[in-house]
Parts: sequence; C-alpha cells; structure tokens
Amino acid sequence: MSYELTIEPLGQTIEVEEGQTILDAALRAGIYLPHACCHGLCATCKVQVVDGEVEHGEASTFALMDFEREEQKCLACCATLQSDVTIEADIDEDPDARVIPVVDYEGVVSRIENLTPTIKGIWLKLDGDKKVDFQAGQYVNLEIPALNQSRAFSLANAPHDGEVELNIRIVPGGLVTTYIHEQLKVGDKLKLSGPYGRFFVKKSTNTPMLFIAGGSGLSSPKSMILDLLNEGCELPMTLMYGARSQTELYYDQEFKALAAKHPNFTYIAALSDEPADSGWTGPRGFVHEAAKAHFNNDFSGRKAYLCGPPPMIEAAITTLMQGRLYERDIYAEKFISAVDSTNTVRSPLFKNI
Repeated sequence: MSYELTIEPLGQTIEVEEGQTILDAALRAGIYLPHACCHGLCATCKVQVVDGEVEHGEASTFALMDFEREEQKCLACCATLQSDVTIEADIDEDPDARVIPVVDYEGVVSRIENLTPTIKGIWLKLDGDKKVDFQAGQYVNLEIPALNQSRAFSLANAPHDGEVELNIRIVPGGLVTTYIHEQLKVGDKLKLSGPYGRFFVKKSTNTPMLFIAGGSGLSSPKSMILDLLNEGCELPMTLMYGARSQTELYYDQEFKALAAKHPNFTYIAALSDEPADSGWTGPRGFVHEAAKAHFNNDFSGRKAYLCGPPPMIEAAITTLMQGRLYERDIYAEKFISAVDSTNTVRSPLFKNI
C-alpha cells in the first residue's frame, strides 16, 4: 500500500510507501526537506500538515510538543502517512546545492584504523566498485545488521575517492559506536544510505574559508578541503582543529603536508589539556580561542564552517559573531545522538544548525 504526499510550496506530489517516513520519501525523490538529527530529537524537520492524517512515530515531546501536535505539525523524520497528505515545508533555494537523491548501498569493511584512543577510521568498499555521489560535508546513515540499528556519520573521504571513509568516535553508552569499536572487523558487510544534510561549501560566493573542527568533527572539513584542493581552488582557507592532547590529534601530519604544498591553505591545531612539559609548541586552550588569536578577533570577509561537539560549536559561533562575522556567513553541523536526547541544545542566536 502507498499514499500520495503533496509538498507545498513546491506543488510536487510523490508516492510514499506504508511505514516510510515523510523525510525518507522526499529525499529519495530528490526533494530536500530541512533536517538534522533524523531521530526525532532536534525539530529541524518540523512541517505543517495541511490535509490528511499522519502517525507521529518516535518524535520526542521536547522536539514536538503536545500543542504542536494539536496544531497538526509533525516531524518529517518520524512521521508516516495514514492517508494521502499535504504538507507545507520551509524550503530555501540554495544555488550551491546539488539535487542528489538518497540511494541505498552495500559494501564490505576493507580497513579499520585506530586514529586516536577514542576515534576509529572505518573504510568501506562498495559493491560493484560504486561511489557515493555526494557534496563534501554531507553524511550517510550507516546500518549495523547485527544490531538492527543505524546511525549518521559524516563522510571523511573526498567525493572523488573510491572508498567510503568514516571517522567514528566511541560514545559512552552508545550501542552502535561501542559495537563498531569493539566488534566490527575487516570483511564485515554493512549497508548505508545517503547522502544527507545541507552542510557543504558555498563555492558560488568565491570567499575565503575558515573551518573550525573538534574531535571526529574533523571528518567534514577534511572532505571539504580535499575536494577544494583537488579542484584547484586558490582561495585562502584555514583549518583550526581542537583536541585535548597530542594523543587525540589525527591526520596532523597529513594536514601539515597539505599546508606545505598549497600556499593558500593554513592548518593550526590547538590543544586544551596538553601537559605543560610535553614540548608542544602550538596554541594551547580551546580552538575558538586559538582562532580569535590567529585572526586578531576579525573574521570579516570569510565564510565559516563549524563541525564538532555542541559546546564547541556554541563557543565558536559566539566568538565569530563577536569578531564581525554574521549569521549568514556561518554554517554548522552537529549530530545529536540518542545519548544526547535529554540535553538537546540549539543556539538562540543561530539557525544554520
């Protein structure tokens, strides 16, 4: 059984299978609906039901309150159709966005590396030597058949690379990340779908770029920078990466080599908890503080791309705006896990996350 979903203001009608979410059906039809966590936690995908009936699914009461349900609002990532439905969604046109329908892939784990004590690099070779078509900065949903669970992870490889690379940090109490760190092995078969997300470089603006990342949030900037350099981009770009100590730095030598090779690329790592006697000569403190010092608190004339833990993103947004960079020039990506669901945060100043 299937139903028809009409999406306004586009006026497009698509078929939705029984049990399929509104968001999944739209993305597979090449129609972008705003979304972020895909777990009913962040409210980014909230839409208005104009006509018809939906089942709300696992939408949290924080992201979709009771009065909003009474007003016929729903979360597209959780809601399924109970009849033909018409919705109204806030869809912004973006000249840099490619229309890439979400596709299912299968592949085998070809390599696993310990990048840091808490982050593993996972490489997947897709069946039939396929490549995921995506814009650098986007993510995929990785399915773990043994757990019947899926989670979102940023693509760390550049779009022109053959294998999929994911940098996965173990989350205390996280079912999927614990399995990946402790049980996943080379040769295991996995499924993934993608691409998802609206986090990518605004290439049409032809503007110098600042990337600020923390932890495994390095994945997206890594993909973006490799993609830009592969295309021959000569605009100034700076990567500021924050970690607690040298043991948690990864791809450090690779980024130093890129900076030595490309005069327009600058790489700076900042450590917040490095022992005083370690011999570390780089910046100490949080990454937003290092960025403020490097740019003399003047970020104007740039586009900034932030990826990492929510507290890092919040601090970076505040620093950037204090340094003359405005909301329209700041783009951020942060994932909200099931573990985070009880303390979900969104910046009161900022909507691009």
